[in-house]
Amino acid sequence: MPSLRSLLTTRGRAFVGSGTVLVLAGVLFGFRDLTRFGVLLVALPLISAVLVRTRRTRMRIERHTHPERISVGQDAHVTLSFENVSGATTPIFLAEERLDYVLGDRPRFVVGRIPSGRVRSIDYAVRSHLRGRHHLGPLGVQVQDPFGLANRNAVLEGTADLVVLPAVQPLSSNHQPSSGTGSEGEQAQLIALHGEDDVTIREYRDGDDLRRIHWPATARTGDLMVRQEDRPAQRRAVVLIDPRPSAHGGTGATSSFEWAVTAAASVAIHLCESGYAVHLVCAETVETARAAETMTPDEILDVLAVASLRDDTGEDEILRAAQALAATGGFLVAIVGPSGRELTSRVASLRQAGTTGLALVLDARSFGETHAEDAEPHVDSLRLAGWRAVGVGRDEDVAHAWAVLTAATVGGSR
Repeated sequence: MPSLRSLLTTRGRAFVGSGTVLVLAGVLFGFRDLTRFGVLLVALPLISAVLVRTRRTRMRIERHTHPERISVGQDAHVTLSFENVSGATTPIFLAEERLDYVLGDRPRFVVGRIPSGRVRSIDYAVRSHLRGRHHLGPLGVQVQDPFGLANRNAVLEGTADLVVLPAVQPLSSNHQPSSGTGSEGEQAQLIALHGEDDVTIREYRDGDDLRRIHWPATARTGDLMVRQEDRPAQRRAVVLIDPRPSAHGGTGATSSFEWAVTAAASVAIHLCESGYAVHLVCAETVETARAAETMTPDEILDVLAVASLRDDTGEDEILRAAQALAATGGFLVAIVGPSGRELTSRVASLRQAGTTGLALVLDARSFGETHAEDAEPHVDSLRLAGWRAVGVGRDEDVAHAWAVLTAATVGGSR
């Protein structure tokens, strides 16, 4: 329990000091009224401190955010509810909500008296310029006597989380990596050939599963042909994000890793909306064994909201996961940094026959990493391996980089 002295405000200490002087002066000069007034000045702060220290109020705090998931730069409205679960009316008190620093200034407010069993609500808004899972609370309260002579600080436990999703930029559909992708619901032009089991087939397109190649029809037509199911199979796309600290530069919202997360979110959502079965390969999905799962847009954004840089030693697991997914064809979109020729060669080898590789190579120098490698040699290496690759800098817009990448004529599938 705090001492009475620690509960006194500046005003309370001034009262005690002034009262003490008046008591001494009254005793010294024989002025009884002055002595009585001095005693009153000393007693008031001490009585206030005793009342503040002994008066306990129990409250239940609840937080409701709307919406519960927001994008970078979007407002979230928080309703803070105070329920008085004690048997007495609460005093007027000051409250301060503790927030993660990225959510802005801590909201402060005065809460009026709350009768026993009643609830009072207060609303405030928060906004974040950084993605992530951010904390709301706990709540700091300050109970003060009516004269401002003493106060007591307390913390009401309980927190809530606010998920801030990465920004998603709309990407152009004018230059799709592959047209007529045969995603679910699309009507592809079919070529029906009569043969074993009367299989319906069509021409091979980038991203088709190589296991569905129909070799007799291929021999007859001279072109690769694949089995066409009654319900066309959904095309696969793999989005890989490089989490190595050595591959990135800059800090905060302007770092190359944040650019990579925004790009990964934008590309993955664009491919989902285009009918692809999207797999996200990053440190978080590899650690939780979710890289092999087809993810929905909401699941992708939830994972990328908390994506972070990881130790360089985890690159092997990420590359193995991407290689396994790309082995049967489809699209592989890699967002990587220029760190090590050997690793670039390993990334380049992920693109196999039937796989279309697209790479956004981050120019870490432009993001403030002065000792980073030049991105261009890595771009050239990927292009020589059959990838479509472009270098991107700090001022590059994700939508523009994607348009340049998908319009490129270098590389392709083989």
